[in-house]
Amino acid sequence: MSSAPYMIGLDGGTEGLRVGIFDAAGEPLVFVRTPYDTDFVRPGWAEQNPEDWWNATVVGIRKAMAKIGARGSDIAAITVGATSCSLVCLDESGVPLRPAIIWMDVRADEEAQEIAAGGSPSLQLSGARHASAEWLPSKALWLSRNQPEIYERTAWLAEYADYLTWRLSGERVASQNNAAIRAYYDLENGGWARELYESLGLDDLIEKLPETVLPMGTRVGKLAAPAQDALDLPATVSIVIGGADAFVAQVGLGVVNPGAMALITGSSHLAILQSSSRVHGEGTFGSYPGAVVNGQYTVEGGQTSSGSMIGWFRRLLDDGEYSARFFDSLTPLAEQLPPGSDGVLVLDHFQGNRTPYVDAQSRGVIAGLSLSHRKEHIFRAMIESVCFGTENTLRRFRQQGHAIDRIVACGGAVNSPLWLQTHADVSGTAIEITRVAEAATLGGAVLGAVGANIYADLDEATHAMVHADRTIEPNLERHEQYEPFFQAYTQTYEALTPVLHFLASQQGALVEESTDV
Repeated sequence: MSSAPYMIGLDGGTEGLRVGIFDAAGEPLVFVRTPYDTDFVRPGWAEQNPEDWWNATVVGIRKAMAKIGARGSDIAAITVGATSCSLVCLDESGVPLRPAIIWMDVRADEEAQEIAAGGSPSLQLSGARHASAEWLPSKALWLSRNQPEIYERTAWLAEYADYLTWRLSGERVASQNNAAIRAYYDLENGGWARELYESLGLDDLIEKLPETVLPMGTRVGKLAAPAQDALDLPATVSIVIGGADAFVAQVGLGVVNPGAMALITGSSHLAILQSSSRVHGEGTFGSYPGAVVNGQYTVEGGQTSSGSMIGWFRRLLDDGEYSARFFDSLTPLAEQLPPGSDGVLVLDHFQGNRTPYVDAQSRGVIAGLSLSHRKEHIFRAMIESVCFGTENTLRRFRQQGHAIDRIVACGGAVNSPLWLQTHADVSGTAIEITRVAEAATLGGAVLGAVGANIYADLDEATHAMVHADRTIEPNLERHEQYEPFFQAYTQTYEALTPVLHFLASQQGALVEESTDV
């Protein structure tokens, strides 16, 4: 086994919490996942019990330590990455007043539309004309209107990662990352978005947010006494600020300087890059000052249904059961098809579009079908559509002046050579895969190593702990072949937008009617 010191990275996801323990060279020693439940209270609502997050932390760390026979003195730091914006209302004693409203909860859609219509200068961080039901102001406004007694009693409206950081350290602080990307915190313009909050009638919201906001990789303090007892770890363990899981994964991919783009794949796709200049543009989110590295700016975009769309198609054909046969049987057949899937085109907006259209009412399309097409045509067209969607955001990045010379990817798509090669071919850009697939837990370990003073900064830490495994080069001939299909992909949305919005409104009416019965 590698020699200490070790860093623990926590990755609090939608379905469970993952613990990874790494040495100072970035070598993984063990991974442990502990599941927990999500309560889908109503259509569009999603809640979790914060105590489940803490229990998963305790169980996961204890189990991981036992698996490798590590001693408490071996652990230098613990860092939390978690879903964002997943919010919990805490009273003065730190007791949750209600279940946490997690990131995917969109009950605050009306509030988001109201915020967008207000035209606050802060909205430049969310693409100028847009606001999200997922972000903190929308959820806080919903709480103040629909559960005012809970909102008034809330002493601290905490993010998932910040809640666990408090349970570990006893310190009520906020991650500068979470604050910047989901709460309009602007390091260069006074911090918390007081003007925006006050315009919504949330004059007291800043009082419910921590005064202390720390950059990722900053040491918060030592392990608090209650956490020492729960985890059987010593006070010498440093608790270090993390942030949103995807941005911690960005660190775990080594994307901490301009020039590269992190592509985090899974049920959804997230594209993130660093910039040396502050640029705001329609159809992308950011630039967030200091969200990952102080002195730099972070820009993001993404897709809401990528792997989840493939999962939907699999369930249709596979009777709802997961089966490796689905991928094993369709992939070789799909690989034999030409770019463009013999004239089948898919629009991947099955759950709306995050960027560049920021259109929650868009819907998926399967176009060009004939009686000669088979399931492998649709399968390949779905993969191509996800790659077109990524390229659509990537081109918006480049139009805004961001140079992207390589893409570093992690997540489910890296397990599919077809998917990876299609991403490279559509974008015309090389895709790099790192040695450790668990980028979010590794990113936490990297941040922990900085906070524990094992490395001086993120540059030094990522060079020491993040290692390339392989690179997928684009086929430039296929890149040219894909161009007309990419143009058809964008034209499909433009031509069908009114139809898609009408169909989405009908679906919503059916859901509402069934809920009322």
